[in-house]
Amino acid sequence: MVFRTMLLCYDGTREGRTALKQGAELAYACGAFVHLLAVVRTSATAIVAESLSTDAPFRDQTQHVEEILHEGVARLTARGVRAEGHLALGEPLDEIVRAAHTFQVDLIVLGHRTQSGFARWWRGDSVGVTLLDLSACSILVCIENPRPETPP
Repeated sequence: MVFRTMLLCYDGTREGRTALKQGAELAYACGAFVHLLAVVRTSATAIVAESLSTDAPFRDQTQHVEEILHEGVARLTARGVRAEGHLALGEPLDEIVRAAHTFQVDLIVLGHRTQSGFARWWRGDSVGVTLLDLSACSILVCIENPRPETPP
């Protein structure tokens, strides 16, 4: 299958950069257009803090994510990939599903962050696992290739 339109989820983490690199390689090979998505996680607490605080942590977080998004688009275009950045406010899973539907993508690309069993239990299902149930397109979960071990 040739992918024409991809949604690449990017947060600037090591795992996100792995997804960006692998997604860029695939997009370039397919000639696909990439919608790069960065999500500012929102909650009632963050919104209340924004309205009561002069430090504006929510605004700072949003600005930081915008910078990450612009950096990601620049990396994609430097690799010869046509890309457009999108900033979303909400829960990552909801925003990924919404963007995939809105942009009618053929493929969702995201990085994988290994969690302990306890962390998975505490925070609930991972975005990737739940996304499998909600997505109407293929999903590529990018995992950083471990460096080969050097013999002693």
